[in-house]
Amino acid sequence: MKRHVTLLSILLTLVIPKATFAQNQRPWEIYFSTLATADDIDSEQWQDTYEMLYDLEQHPIDINTATREQLLQLPFLNEHQVEDIQAYIYYNREMKTTGELAMIESIDYTTRCLLTHFIYCGEKQRPATPNLKNILKYGKNDLTATASIPFYKRKGDKEGYLGYQYAHSIRYNFTYSDQLRIGVLGTQDAGEPFFANRNNMGYDHYSFYAEAHRMGRLKSAVVGRFRASFGMGLVMGDGYNTGKMTTLAALGNSRAYGLKTHTTRSAGNSLQGAGATITITKGLDVSGFASYRKADATLADSGATISTILTDNYHRTQTEMDKKNNISETTAGANISFFRNGIHFGATASYTTYSKDLAPNTSAAYRKYYPAGNNFWNISADYSYTGPVVTFNGETATGGCGAIATINTLSVTPAENVTLMALQRFFGKKYYSMHSSCMSEGGRVQNENGVFLGAQWRPTRKIKLTAYSDYAYFAAAKYQATVSSQSWDNLIQAQYTTDMLQITARYRIKMREYDNSEANALLAKTTQRVHTAASYNLGKWRAGATADIAYSHFETNSMGWTVGASAGYNAKKIKFSANATYFDTDDYESRIYAYEQSVLYSYAYQTFSGRGWRLAATARASIGQNVTLAAHLGTIHYLDRDTISSGMQQIDSATKTDLQMQLKWKF
Repeated sequence: MKRHVTLLSILLTLVIPKATFAQNQRPWEIYFSTLATADDIDSEQWQDTYEMLYDLEQHPIDINTATREQLLQLPFLNEHQVEDIQAYIYYNREMKTTGELAMIESIDYTTRCLLTHFIYCGEKQRPATPNLKNILKYGKNDLTATASIPFYKRKGDKEGYLGYQYAHSIRYNFTYSDQLRIGVLGTQDAGEPFFANRNNMGYDHYSFYAEAHRMGRLKSAVVGRFRASFGMGLVMGDGYNTGKMTTLAALGNSRAYGLKTHTTRSAGNSLQGAGATITITKGLDVSGFASYRKADATLADSGATISTILTDNYHRTQTEMDKKNNISETTAGANISFFRNGIHFGATASYTTYSKDLAPNTSAAYRKYYPAGNNFWNISADYSYTGPVVTFNGETATGGCGAIATINTLSVTPAENVTLMALQRFFGKKYYSMHSSCMSEGGRVQNENGVFLGAQWRPTRKIKLTAYSDYAYFAAAKYQATVSSQSWDNLIQAQYTTDMLQITARYRIKMREYDNSEANALLAKTTQRVHTAASYNLGKWRAGATADIAYSHFETNSMGWTVGASAGYNAKKIKFSANATYFDTDDYESRIYAYEQSVLYSYAYQTFSGRGWRLAATARASIGQNVTLAAHLGTIHYLDRDTISSGMQQIDSATKTDLQMQLKWKF
């Protein structure tokens, strides 16, 4: 009891304004980190969303010519806000400065601040199809090179890994406003061979991509690596589904942005080929795409069938390298979409086949309904209505599986400062689609029946209250639950925001049923988390503090806590930030996550488990108008162990230190 009282006292002390400090972060990073829960941070899609926002910040959208799909890329915008932005531009012909966003009632203060980092106000009048002369004259190039240097050796670095312990990447982009973009990305994880073994072309992974927008009836076109997202994601959802808090912030609207180039480092959730969207008449668009790509897989002993399709894309050991690109996937699809006066109807169809049959190991009960065989097809209908008070979105799908999936959202804005949202989802236990993704508790668009209720209230301009409750029922077995099970997730968050000060306090309690240690009954695992953060911005200086508590109960109890402080300086040519964190958790069940600023395109959430401290610093310097140098140095020291991690990743030390360096050149 004394321990609980002491920790509560620490939390209350840290959220008092006079004690505030804040990190020198990008403003959108500060906001977006408040939407992250432990479940989101663990997901690959959350990492992809961060990279997408980094990329969009470097290559912003022209607000005056942006399409509905381009604006819906932004996870913090909802359908109603997008409609209001486009209506404002239609009636006023163009937006001359981003300050005019204050004239749109549905765009609150926080959203206005965020938008300024991803949009610009270009000239309204522009040729529909740019000519080669203008492209070459006004096009912009940027090159970003990043390297990670560890000051330690893992077990695999000494014996087992095919390459050296350094990770690095290079990214090149050519852009002409936001109409044309061509780029290439090469990445190398630590331990992977470079210009060696099967990587005789250098990097372990390359991504080539190109896209064009608004060229006559050609609304958009993509070539190379790309993603496809239509409807709510039940059939094609290769998008950026980031969890419940983001779903509530966007009022449940789908991230149906159509076809978009894939510019992040992950390779497992993208397509490779070409696609295009053509406007048939005002409000009526038709899209088509085709993809052929190699993928990693674990094959059955005979090598004739696929046991598991892999998405981690690690090729550090000979075993991992042998699985590289050992299967191929062919996907084709189409979408028709009609949108006018707030009413939308659409239909999507997709077909996927593999070079070998899927044959998952069904000896585990939770894999019983995993897709098997080959030649997978799906179709769906999606629908929505966006009004001044009520907004409705939904999609219903089926396919060769013979099962049904449906997801529907309803949001109501009874007053300008109040929003209520409900989301219903039913994913049949036999339903599957090879490229589906949408909000779920179980991590798959399969075997889930749930209801999500959320609310947002702004009692004043400076205060925002957010709450949700989500119940899910799993009719068939799930991982670590061999019979029907359920979960119940609840969260409440309060934010106080001014130009200088931001305070966030959040409480979350989640219950989910799992097998007990004897696997003869279900037990509820209950996890409670408290997160508080405060930041203070005074011109070029910024300071902040955070504190977290985690308590987990499942057969045994586990508790953890962290406290952290940070400070930063932000000038025109030089930016610097530093932070320190102390953590104390009983075990991994009470782990705590903390956001940490790093170099561009770097996903930097730290996982704290055990007892110890972490120090980190980031610096950026601009050399002239075109060159930026950045570095991030971080070290973590454990007080309760002599080694870190296990297996090939084991480090024979209680301290782990890494340096990231980055060069960005615009020309």
